[in-house]
Amino acid sequence: MKITRQKHAKKNLGFFRNNFGVREPYQILLDGTFCQAALRGRIQLREQLPRYLMGETQLCTTRCVLKELETLGKDLYGAKLIAQKCQIRNCSHLKNGVSGSECLLSMVEEGNPHHYFVASQVIDQNLSMKVKKKPGVPLMFIIQNTIVLDKPSPKTIAFVRAVESGQLVSVHEQESIRQLKEEQGLVKNPERRRKRRKKISGPNPLSCLKKKKKAQDTKSSASEKKRKRKRIRNRSTSKVLSVKQNAEG
Repeated sequence: MKITRQKHAKKNLGFFRNNFGVREPYQILLDGTFCQAALRGRIQLREQLPRYLMGETQLCTTRCVLKELETLGKDLYGAKLIAQKCQIRNCSHLKNGVSGSECLLSMVEEGNPHHYFVASQVIDQNLSMKVKKKPGVPLMFIIQNTIVLDKPSPKTIAFVRAVESGQLVSVHEQESIRQLKEEQGLVKNPERRRKRRKKISGPNPLSCLKKKKKAQDTKSSASEKKRKRKRIRNRSTSKVLSVKQNAEG
């Protein structure tokens, strides 16, 4: 039974790896229901998940999941302890917290670029059904005290077929194309554009006024010099005339 379960896991994992670029370490987002099921089934997640997926794993959660477990009280105290030992992934709900299910859904938006697995129990039908509607998101749950990686959803299979037929381009291919274009310089980095932009500022009106005053000062000083020269010339001519008059007399 254990061998067939690992064969199914290997097959499903290979599907996500080949079509969506899922790779080690596998990042698994846990919600409160999954932590509670692991506690009841006495499942050591850090030991059993790497064995089941045959690779390195990282147990992750969000602050919204932790807050939700705190509000639910003592009944989920053990699940909260399990979640607190996980790595915290930053979500977009720092100011206004949301439910754990809504938070995990937001973490796999836009094609699941970080390749998260979502680990939640089947009892949370709202979360599991919404996850299955998003292509490329592996879903995990616990049944009969064993961990199970769910098979790809119909939405995911339809997306892969559309990519194979050339109707769509997968997110993994879009990322690789964008990286190649940036390496070859075909696409400019928008951050560099922002750094290069400089505000075009007009002339300072105060500096203009100062320049005008200087021009006026230079004009006034030049006119004063001309006046002084005229006065000197007038004085010299008057002296010459007086000397001539004395000589004639």
